[in-house]
Parts: sequence; structure tokens; C-alpha cells
Amino acid sequence: MAVVTFHAVWTVVLFVIFIGIVLWAWSSKRKKRFDEAARLPLDDDEEKLERKNG
Repeated sequence: MAVVTFHAVWTVVLFVIFIGIVLWAWSSKRKKRFDEAARLPLDDDEEKLERKNG
């Protein structure tokens, strides 16, 4: 019975952590930071093109 209880508690803990990460990622406070991070690869390509074209 102890193993079953451990597995149940472990499942609940991992589920709570998962929900916490989802809420953190979709938080409106993080939107600006994530938008900037999403633009990084594109900004890098634009800089390379500017250097190449002079």
C-alpha cells in the first residue's frame, strides 16, 4: 500500500509543478520577455544581412 500512496502523491506533485509552469509561461507579465526572445533569431539574421550588404 505504501508504494501506491507514494505513486499517487508523486503524480499529484508533478501535476502541480506542470500547472505552475503552464501558468508561469502564459502569464501576461512574461509576454514582453517571451516576445523579445522569440525575435532573437530573426534579429540575428537581419544583422547578418546588414553586415553582408554593407
